[in-house]
Amino acid sequence: MITTATFIAPAASSATQRFDILPLSAPLGAEVVGLDLAKPLSRDDFARIHRAHLDHHVLVFRDQRITPEQQVEFSRRFGPLQIHVLHQFALAGYPEVLIVSNVMENGKPIGLGDAGHFWHSDLSYKEKPSLGSLLHAQELPAEGGDTLFANMHLAWDTLPAHLRSAVEGRRAEHTYLARYAELQARSPWRPNLTAEQIAQVKPVVHPVVRTHPETGRKALFVSEHFTTRIVDLPEDESRALLDALFAHSVLEEHCYRHEWREHDLVFWDNRSLMHLAAGTPDHLRRKLYRTTIEGDTPF
Repeated sequence: MITTATFIAPAASSATQRFDILPLSAPLGAEVVGLDLAKPLSRDDFARIHRAHLDHHVLVFRDQRITPEQQVEFSRRFGPLQIHVLHQFALAGYPEVLIVSNVMENGKPIGLGDAGHFWHSDLSYKEKPSLGSLLHAQELPAEGGDTLFANMHLAWDTLPAHLRSAVEGRRAEHTYLARYAELQARSPWRPNLTAEQIAQVKPVVHPVVRTHPETGRKALFVSEHFTTRIVDLPEDESRALLDALFAHSVLEEHCYRHEWREHDLVFWDNRSLMHLAAGTPDHLRRKLYRTTIEGDTPF
């Protein structure tokens, strides 16, 4: 097993909690029931959560009445946190917390309202993409607002032989700006970027098939949102191959659809998955807080 995780273990004196980890009837995911993240986690409890995250790729923590500070503290145990380039949507006093919301106040958006409009892995456009993201429900709509997750290990495991041979050893370009203008034209959620912000999101190149740094498993690592081309292929071949990979990755048998409940905290592995926001009716309010953990350079 490959393992490079660098997290901060809780103090040994923390009391052990009684909780269950229940696999979902889906190609990924598990529900964590009975754990209170507002309380300090013992070293053993934290180790169980870490192992479950690697095994199931998505963990759903039910009924977490935690503060932003507690979310940041728990997230940081897995590694340093990343600050989103749209820093204007950070929660006041907590630069590590991105507000994901369609709410408008005084005619202005309070958060990123179209986050997850296309399938993607968070921050794949960075030299060190995200290890994982945590999203905590603050205000949920009466309908809509689901999040879909696709298992990219399973997508690789089931990839047809001709596509496997076409992508092995290939590298692809990722850029935050790939579809930014398209999103900006259709909604009020995307502000004009400053020169400093654009400099933070220069295009990067990563393997099309990455190896998970902790488990050694292979996964497809391309997305319709951020991946623009496969390096060293003619444009038409690159486009056709990427389209085939995107279509295969999100087959129904690879996916889990999360229907949010009040106070859910969902923690997913960006090295293993892609995700998509299913959308919320414009007249219904939705607000969540996201923290993002820095990962390793993909290989």
